[in-house]
Amino acid sequence: MTDLNAIELTGVSATYAGAAEPVLRDVDLRIEEGELVLVVGRTGSGKSTLLGLLNGLVPHFTGGVLTGSVRVHGRDTRDHRPRDLADLVGVVGQDPLAGFVTDTVEEELAYGMEQLGLAPAVMRKRVEETLDLLGIADLRDAPLSDLSGGQQQRVAIGSVLAAHPRVLVLDEPTSALDPTGAEEVLAAITRLVHDLAITVVIAEHRVERVLAYADRVIHVVEGRVESGLPADVMATSTIAPPVVQLGRWAGWVPLPMSVRDGWRSAAALRRELEEGLDGRDYARPPVAVTAPLVEQGAERPDDRDPVLTAKRISVRHGDLVAVREFDLILNAGEITALMGRNGSGKSSLMWALQGSGARFGGTVRMAGIPQDGEEIEDVDPRDLTPAVRRTRIGLVPQTPADLLYLPTVAQECAEADREAHLEPGSCRTLLDRIVPDIADDLHPRDLSEGQRLGLVLAIQLTADPEVLLLDEPTRGLDYQGKAALAGVLAELAGRGRAVLLSTHDVEFVAEAAGRVVVIAAGELVADGTTADVVTASPAFAPQVSKVLGHGLLTVDDVIARFGDRTGDRR
Repeated sequence: MTDLNAIELTGVSATYAGAAEPVLRDVDLRIEEGELVLVVGRTGSGKSTLLGLLNGLVPHFTGGVLTGSVRVHGRDTRDHRPRDLADLVGVVGQDPLAGFVTDTVEEELAYGMEQLGLAPAVMRKRVEETLDLLGIADLRDAPLSDLSGGQQQRVAIGSVLAAHPRVLVLDEPTSALDPTGAEEVLAAITRLVHDLAITVVIAEHRVERVLAYADRVIHVVEGRVESGLPADVMATSTIAPPVVQLGRWAGWVPLPMSVRDGWRSAAALRRELEEGLDGRDYARPPVAVTAPLVEQGAERPDDRDPVLTAKRISVRHGDLVAVREFDLILNAGEITALMGRNGSGKSSLMWALQGSGARFGGTVRMAGIPQDGEEIEDVDPRDLTPAVRRTRIGLVPQTPADLLYLPTVAQECAEADREAHLEPGSCRTLLDRIVPDIADDLHPRDLSEGQRLGLVLAIQLTADPEVLLLDEPTRGLDYQGKAALAGVLAELAGRGRAVLLSTHDVEFVAEAAGRVVVIAAGELVADGTTADVVTASPAFAPQVSKVLGHGLLTVDDVIARFGDRTGDRR
């Protein structure tokens, strides 16, 4: 008998047109009403396809062949197209801007309800509730195109929540949010589950943010699906956040699903740290050539080699001052993370540094390149032609698909090799390191968000610029992809390149960056080593630091301090 309050997948296989094998095969799955379910898996494993099954996007919109049955609260998706399920299932995709159909925040929140024919009084009340729920009341009249990526993400979630669906499907809902904003959104979603028994299905690569809230975890691997309690699935999952990796290493039973769980289990390790270090912090080897703490406007030490120097940078968008008299020096061999809450001015600063974006005041100078044994004068990136600029200072934007224009992955890689005057296959080799197993003949627009990002990263890295600017470079990447990217960036730093990455991903910063710069309201508020800056902030501290302290930021740091204990677990 069909359950009118659950989601049921029976014998489901999904194969896209032209594909040699199914993306998902023989899936049997049941999601109960009022559950918060977390979907995990490698980049390109089929998570988005699984989510698309829940509102009929697969196969009604994507095409291909679907076998088996998908029933959502008794409605068979074979007989109900996405529009027929709009009152029941709300979906927020990976790219919020692509889903907007109006101009302002308030209009976007009301649009979905208008399509469902709700009364104006009901719509007005729900708009106000949603604005308050997600903390975006001050953005009511703001143009959607003027919002930061994180603000757009909140509006996208709000536009779906306002319609009061019974099932909420979210694809990477916190990827563009700062840590505090992500906690607020997840707290709001959790209230919907607990208070209104809404079923929530979330696919998320930043598992550390969501795992503690999940009732159940679905692990997608090689087209098959495993479902169970979080601790059971995490014991063997190919995707695991740092606190789970720490628990695996230490042999903790049960495995910790949150920092709080890890803290309780780590008492013996913390005592060992206190006794072994006499209260001193772990002396972590530098990730790359790192800079000492620098005050705003201070000169760099003589042993550093500045590649880019920015002084008193200001950026305005109309009456809004996005960046205010910001000083920054990027040094050869240094990986710097730019952090701050959504809307703090990170993206505006990066575009101003690169030369393509607006700059109201200040100067940006890059060191001149010697020619015929003679030094040439420093240059401003905005005075360079686009072709030359790409070889001097590259930027990967928050929407990497904007840089893709050829019909296949192979052609994009070949063009990158040609422009960089490299041997054919150089770009493809980089791509395989970051996101492996992408078919050459796929159209870039058919890739997942993480796969598109990996492709653009490979294209930009192929140009081997002296300065590389990355705006949210880990959106859509799994932990393995992030580790590969960190390795590539470390190699760049080892060859004297300067890297500036703007990110909310504190775990990636802990792994990859040697220096952290914090921006707030367009102004510099902190600049120092990663350990000094992130451990001083509850919002920016990585999980391992919260559990153990003493300068330990990653599981690799723990292993370096204590050794491999797989045979001596306690």
